[in-house]
Amino acid sequence: MFLTNHQKFIEMDELSHQKVPFFFIIDFLVDKVEVFNEKEIIEKGLLIDFQLFSNVEKQDALQKKVIWKSFPESLESFKKGFNHVQNNIRLGNSYLANYTRKTKIETNLSLEEIFHHSQAKYKVLYKDFFVFFSPETFVKIVDDKIVTYPMKGTIDASVENAAEVLKNDKKEKAEHYTVVDLLRNDLSMVADDVKVDKFQHIDFLKTKQKDLYAMSSEISGNLKPEFKGKVGSIMQKLLPAGSILGAPKPKTLEIILEAEGFNRGFYTGVCGWFDGENLDSCVMIRFIEKEGEQLYFKSGGGITHMSKLEDEYEEMKNKIYVPIY
Repeated sequence: MFLTNHQKFIEMDELSHQKVPFFFIIDFLVDKVEVFNEKEIIEKGLLIDFQLFSNVEKQDALQKKVIWKSFPESLESFKKGFNHVQNNIRLGNSYLANYTRKTKIETNLSLEEIFHHSQAKYKVLYKDFFVFFSPETFVKIVDDKIVTYPMKGTIDASVENAAEVLKNDKKEKAEHYTVVDLLRNDLSMVADDVKVDKFQHIDFLKTKQKDLYAMSSEISGNLKPEFKGKVGSIMQKLLPAGSILGAPKPKTLEIILEAEGFNRGFYTGVCGWFDGENLDSCVMIRFIEKEGEQLYFKSGGGITHMSKLEDEYEEMKNKIYVPIY
């Protein structure tokens, strides 16, 4: 039986209310909502490796030398969408927009090998469709406390005093403040007593290509009574995720759809595992998708009025990596 997205959110509410474990995947535009019980996860061939849930066995070390080539668009091509975003920021239509691109890649690794051998907090392989290795939590819910960890701002770790440079960079700081403010407001729709517990925490990301530092914060609140035990209703209220969209949400969505000119699909959507009691979910970034026999890597970053074209272009390219080492 075909269920509408609204019915699938209701199904998520019912399962979480009944304390039945399930896994869900929701695309960026919240057009596709997929819900799987434990049996369906196996039938679908989904491989999941989260911090608190995994259905995969440990693999032997990778025995081949990794070949990895990316073919980013030209700076001129990148500039068209970038200018569209910045013009709208200057007009006051947005003050932060996450601009992403789709890059052709070539590798001697299969999607399965990328899944098994990459190192990340969150990994999912959707057979013959996509794989991602995300460092970014969306929301966690434990004992009716909801926490989100917006990640915004990255820098090449080889830069001298990189962590301090990132923390004090005016543009990156403004971007991070904006996302923290946005997600604090978003969380307030489903929770009371919302507060920022950690601000501008620096994480180290090791990759085969280059090492990066990323900036994140921690925001928490206590679920409102009407949202307790209702994972579907919470997701419906919070999506699309603010950290990979921008602010204000509705107008910024219009702007980035015009600027990007490609379908993000499940990239920058969210997925999560409900274990019968608590929820852990992530933003689907660091994302590789298969179209026919061709692989594409989707990546991007936040644009503000202070963004410089060349810097944003480099950031988009820096994120095209696989964390196998």
